[in-house]
Amino acid sequence: MKLIALSVLLASFAAAQAFSPDTEKSRIESSQLEAKFGSVPKLPAGTEFGAVMKALSNEYWQLLRSGYLKGGEKYGVKVDAQAPSNESDQIGQLSMMNTMIGKNYKALLISPQSDVNLLPGIQRADKTSLVINVNDAVAPTAQHFVGNSQYDNGVSVANYLLKTFPKGGQFAVIEGQAGVYAARQRTLGFKTTLAKNPALKIVASVPADWDRQKAFTTARDLLRRYPNLIAFYCNNDTMALGVVEAVKASGRLGKTLVFGTDGINAAYDSIKKGELTGTVDSFPILTGEVSVEVAVRLLGGQKLPRVVATPQALVMKDNMAQYEQFRK
Repeated sequence: MKLIALSVLLASFAAAQAFSPDTEKSRIESSQLEAKFGSVPKLPAGTEFGAVMKALSNEYWQLLRSGYLKGGEKYGVKVDAQAPSNESDQIGQLSMMNTMIGKNYKALLISPQSDVNLLPGIQRADKTSLVINVNDAVAPTAQHFVGNSQYDNGVSVANYLLKTFPKGGQFAVIEGQAGVYAARQRTLGFKTTLAKNPALKIVASVPADWDRQKAFTTARDLLRRYPNLIAFYCNNDTMALGVVEAVKASGRLGKTLVFGTDGINAAYDSIKKGELTGTVDSFPILTGEVSVEVAVRLLGGQKLPRVVATPQALVMKDNMAQYEQFRK
């Protein structure tokens, strides 16, 4: 039994190397779905979907859940959206998915805590349900993926810094959970782009596991070692808000910039107050709604590309108003 489980895991790792949503050629922008495939089909009354998110303790997943419910209402399906209490309960998340499989939902929208923890659930669900991977860890055996380009997330912040600080300086990265696709790609996009100007030096790149307190402690220590840091790039907003507190405590507010990722309401509030510099908003409410639409289209017989890409944008104080339409 252990040998079988090991072989499945090894095969999944091989698949993970072969599939990257950021580079997958079978893809379409979510804004092009109607133009290419027409109107959204109607499913039978009473159709139910399940949605398993990473953790409702992070506001991003709360907003994604709102998008699922909004999409369910719009397209006439019921969505049971749940999540574990924290972003490290991988066994609890799999158990939640297994419970949903037992309810015979027509589609399962999953956001794994790691690239592998929900693979056993996907293998089981494939017999009865459509499985769609929704941001941000990548389960390579899921039939479809909905989400934004994680690599481009880091690129957008790096491009801003390249233009703003052409003479160079010191920068730091606060990474998410080590080994997770989103953290890996966001960091890679940032580092690769920033390297276009050798005068911009990344002096530290440290995981803080999506955790605000860990990010605060890490940033505080880095600011003591590198008191002239120009900016932090953080793999999510929760960590970025922790870094903001460290910057304030060190007396560097306004001198050391902080960029986050996700576009949660708390990040917008911090930007308005002049504390957080910016966030790469991946518009979680819209992402949730699009994910339900994709599931309905697929169950209605439409043959969509494997990846449906959702929008994102670097949001700062001076351009915030133009993105409000995506946040409702």
